[in-house]
Amino acid sequence: METNDNDITREYPPAQTESGSGKFWILGGALVLALGANAYLYVRSNTLAQDLAAARDASAAQYTKLDAAAAAAADESRDRIDRLTQALADVHNTAAGANTAIKRAQAEQKKQDDQIARRIEEQRSEISGELSTFKDDTSNKLTQVTTDVGGVKTDVDGVKTEIASEKTLLDQHTADLKRVTGDMGVMSGLIATNGKDLDALRALGERNYYEFSLSKGQKSTRIGNVTVALKRVDAKRNRYTVEVMADDKLVEKKDKTINEPVQVYVGGNRQPDEIVVNQVNKDGIVGYLATPKVVLSRR
Repeated sequence: METNDNDITREYPPAQTESGSGKFWILGGALVLALGANAYLYVRSNTLAQDLAAARDASAAQYTKLDAAAAAAADESRDRIDRLTQALADVHNTAAGANTAIKRAQAEQKKQDDQIARRIEEQRSEISGELSTFKDDTSNKLTQVTTDVGGVKTDVDGVKTEIASEKTLLDQHTADLKRVTGDMGVMSGLIATNGKDLDALRALGERNYYEFSLSKGQKSTRIGNVTVALKRVDAKRNRYTVEVMADDKLVEKKDKTINEPVQVYVGGNRQPDEIVVNQVNKDGIVGYLATPKVVLSRR
């Protein structure tokens, strides 16, 4: 006999109902746990996905930086390679240019050496010719000099004769000159009474001689190492008066006669300077000053 499930009322024993209820709760708890686990796994999965995406982005950014750095390094390397290539090319060109310059310099040096060698050879030939000419000229000149020497010897002998004659005349003339005592009681040197006598004294070379001509009213005149001023003249009696300044000392030499040595000491010298007047005119006097050449101090 068929029975309809809808019509059948199932009854479970009480013990079986409690057992099913426990299973239900177990299954429900397992389901809750499973759902919680799924939820955790879902959240964790989303977090991991986000972290992965962030890591991917960071990696992509890093790769981009690395690519940029690599590209920059590659560009710099290419630039360096280009510069090195250019430098090598420049060095090659410079070396080639230097080679060319060296060869050109060597060629120029060889050309100059050849020119110098030619000049030396030409100069050697010229010098040889000049030496030959010089030898001939020297020989001719030696012959001429020998002849001239003979003539000069004759002239020298003539000059010696003339000098000896002049010396004889000078000795004769100076023998006629007089030595007199000066106004200070000192024996004077030889006295010249005219121009010829004065030339003879100069030829002896014993003293320095300074000729002078003084006029009345003339200012003091420097003669040698003294200063002289004419004060008075007496042409009829051949007398004169002068003032002599020597070593800042003024001395009056009064009423002196012609050819009288008027003596004055200068600078502590043992020998006095001597003023000798040879002419006394109405307007002035003419004479000379004699000073020693060798200075001897007075003791």
